[in-house]
Amino acid sequence: MSSINYDLKKIRGVVFDVDGVLSPSTISLSGDGEPLRMVNVKDGYAMQLAVKCGLRLAIITGADSKGVDVRYRNLGITDVYMGVSKKVDLLLRWMAEQGLAPDEVAYVGDDVPDYEAMQCVGLKVAPADACTDIKGMADYISPVAGGYGVARDLLEQTLRAKGSWMNSDNAFGW
Repeated sequence: MSSINYDLKKIRGVVFDVDGVLSPSTISLSGDGEPLRMVNVKDGYAMQLAVKCGLRLAIITGADSKGVDVRYRNLGITDVYMGVSKKVDLLLRWMAEQGLAPDEVAYVGDDVPDYEAMQCVGLKVAPADACTDIKGMADYISPVAGGYGVARDLLEQTLRAKGSWMNSDNAFGW
C-alpha cells in the first residue's frame, strides 16, 4: 500500500535534483574548495532497479561535479544534466524527447530553483527538510530528509504499485 496519494502506475519518468534531495543539504568541502557529496546506497539500489524496470530517470542539477556524473551514470541513468541554471526549460525538453506527458512524470526537488520545474509535472515530491515553498506545493512530502532515502522512498512505492519491486530477476542484484 502506497502512502502517496497518486496513481503511481502512471509514472514513467522521475527527475531528481541532487543537493538536498540525493545528497544532504550540508556539503563538506575539500581542501581546494571542491564540494564533496554524500550519497545513499539504498537510493542507488532503487535507482538502478527502476532503470532496469523501464522507468526513465533524469538528474537535473545546478551542481557541476564529475563525481555526481559518474555516480548516476554508473547506476544506468543516461540523462544526467549538470550546471543547469533554469531547470524548467530542460525538464520540458526532456519530457518531450521521452514522449512523457506531465501526469507520467514525478519531480523530486527541495528548494526554490526546483519550483518552476515542479509545476510542470503530475507528481511533485519533496524531502522532509525541503524549504517551505516547495513543501507547500508538494503532492507528497517524504518522511525522510534529503540524502537519506528520498529516492528509495518514491521509487520503491512506484515499483511496488507497478508490481516490479522484488518481483523479477532484476530485483536481486546490482
